[in-house]
Amino acid sequence: MRKISESTVRRLSLYLRFLEQFAAHGQTTISSAELARRGGTTSAQVRKDLSFFGSFGKRGLGYSVTELAAKIRDILGLRRTYRVILVGAGRIGGALVQYPGFRQRGFHVTAIYDKDPHKVGSRWNGLVVRDVRHIEADLAKEPTDIAIVVTPAEAAQDVVDRLVHSGVKAILNFAPVQLAVPADVVVKSVNMALELETLSFSLSNR
Repeated sequence: MRKISESTVRRLSLYLRFLEQFAAHGQTTISSAELARRGGTTSAQVRKDLSFFGSFGKRGLGYSVTELAAKIRDILGLRRTYRVILVGAGRIGGALVQYPGFRQRGFHVTAIYDKDPHKVGSRWNGLVVRDVRHIEADLAKEPTDIAIVVTPAEAAQDVVDRLVHSGVKAILNFAPVQLAVPADVVVKSVNMALELETLSFSLSNR
């Protein structure tokens, strides 16, 4: 398969959400034009995004909502469950742990870590916060698929180095810092200040 852009993958994720909404309202078929309107793109872009992965739908009839949703779940790897750990038991971490959408999508938060002795031992959404010193030993016993890092900037690289050393290959980073990782490790960073700045730009350049 050719290399697929991140923007294409993001649109597929949006299409899946729209399809699930259509299915919930009893809609059985959908056109590329309808998906495009919901996604703020063009029907040509929808067809191009899907064409990377095969042939879907029938000309003049559109796509089967349930069949296309199932195909996109397969493409996104959502037919399996993923073990997820969270490092950083702060306010953002607390919100993430309680977000029901993770488990609905197959992402199961199995452990939470922090270095604050006041937080270690407390219970978060059914999980006991572990001391961050135990990460290596814990991951040696029960490897994880994904780690979410919600630490202060100055602590993030050290935590990520330890995660990588423990075999973690996928990291979602909320710390406001650029992380250095080996080529075989994927890092996705969520920079809230950057997102607000893009909104500021949009407001200032209407």
